[in-house]
Amino acid sequence: MNGNESRAAVDSPIAGERVRHGTGVESNRAFPTNGYPHHLDPFVLFERFYIDPDEGFPMHGHSGFEIVSYMLDGGMDHEDSLGVVDTAAEGDAMRITAGEGIRHSEFPADGRACSGLQLWVNLPRAEKDIEPGYADASADDPPVDERDGATVRTVVGDGSPLDLVTPMRYLDVSVAEAWTWEIPEGWSGFLYAVEGDGTVDGAEFGGGDVLPVAESRSLDLRSEDGLRVVAVAGRPHGDPIRQRGPVVY
Repeated sequence: MNGNESRAAVDSPIAGERVRHGTGVESNRAFPTNGYPHHLDPFVLFERFYIDPDEGFPMHGHSGFEIVSYMLDGGMDHEDSLGVVDTAAEGDAMRITAGEGIRHSEFPADGRACSGLQLWVNLPRAEKDIEPGYADASADDPPVDERDGATVRTVVGDGSPLDLVTPMRYLDVSVAEAWTWEIPEGWSGFLYAVEGDGTVDGAEFGGGDVLPVAESRSLDLRSEDGLRVVAVAGRPHGDPIRQRGPVVY
């Protein structure tokens, strides 16, 4: 897959698709899916996961990319080959730099189900073999901007303690009335509806929907009853994204 194929454009929101992982974990995947069978340079995949108390991801390996996990409900226990043992609660975020290789496990905390969002971000070709790393942010760390019509929380980006090798922004936005998202020049990104209903540029947009955006543009979101979205954008690498399971070459 070349750089252009990994930034395919769409005209309107599409529904995420149900994915069942081999461990029994259920996800609503935004991309790549049958409806959008592409990566979105620099992004490899994005999904909302649901982990029951008796399910989870045993120790497994990754390499060649970075992971951002953002908790929505419940908590998730993380353990990795760097010796890190941590629990992310609702509103907390974790960043894993897999680089040349890392192993980790993910299980629900305290015997309760959990749900969250996971994003895979490609590493540029020259950085594929960097040392692995881990960082986290508590729910109180990211800056929150109260605007007329929306509340914007910066999970990754200006003011957040989390950053990645790839220049990017990851916003958690609660739209009470209206909000306009400006994607920086030369960047690509996507909107994912976490919950609620509304519109994006006049098209219906509700929980589990995604709008991939391959080129810089302005998007107008509106809602009468409340709409929570994540808005993610980053600078493309222009490298082919070759994914084989937990490895991105």
